[in-house]
Amino acid sequence: MMLRMAWVLIAFNVFLLSGCVTMMGNTPRTNADKALAVLDNFNTGETRTLSYVNPKIYVQHNKAMGGNFDGLKKVLSGAKDKGYAQETQRILEDGEFVVMHSKYNIDGPKAGFDVFRFKDGLIVEQWTGLADESKPNRSKRTQFDGETTISDVEKTDANKTIVRNYVNDVLIKEKIDMLAHYINADKLQQHNPLMGDGLDGMGLMLLYLRDNKLVMNYKKLNKVIGEGNFVFTMGEGEFGKNEPSTYYDLYRLEDGKIVEHWDVIQSNSKSDWTTKQ
Repeated sequence: MMLRMAWVLIAFNVFLLSGCVTMMGNTPRTNADKALAVLDNFNTGETRTLSYVNPKIYVQHNKAMGGNFDGLKKVLSGAKDKGYAQETQRILEDGEFVVMHSKYNIDGPKAGFDVFRFKDGLIVEQWTGLADESKPNRSKRTQFDGETTISDVEKTDANKTIVRNYVNDVLIKEKIDMLAHYINADKLQQHNPLMGDGLDGMGLMLLYLRDNKLVMNYKKLNKVIGEGNFVFTMGEGEFGKNEPSTYYDLYRLEDGKIVEHWDVIQSNSKSDWTTKQ
């Protein structure tokens, strides 16, 4: 009788555990699913999905987010009460990295990019770049609208190479004569608040910077992350009045050329580029 009772208890516990796994989220989750769940805490004020973060080694490079797991938990746990909100616009996954382009309300409307690095299925590192939401640019495009559908997944590596070469040749080495090699000027849709569509829009922004005695120096490319027709880059340099800055850029490609661009530029006084693991 005792032996039979023991087997019943074991079976019951196995049933509970299996039910628990199902309740915890229809596993397996992708890294993109986990990143989405973590940022959704901005809207709910809950912190239960922080189980997708490794609390022992997690690093947040945006200093306003506290730098470590305790800082992240503090920000998210008070987010709802402060009126914070997050709305995902685009998301792409590439190996250990997930990139999210979001519309935020954090002390006012913001455009943001979050980059998550995963290790053994958990988030161990995060970069967050934020910029104030601006009015539509001269082409009436916002920091959020435009294409969202990922396609041409088989071209991921080729598109990453194109964008990597574009950043190195045009932005870092300033080979302006190579713009047409990388960009489809007739199709280029520009979401930067200071620019307009096409190469003319880029030229007008350069004039604006010159007339206001501002600089935009791109010195180093740190990461290239892509999925299909979307490629994201993180880089560093100087912007404005020679202030060290980080560059977050998202590109969409068609037929081997850049046709759409979103970006956020953030002061290095609020973030850093050191990889901790």
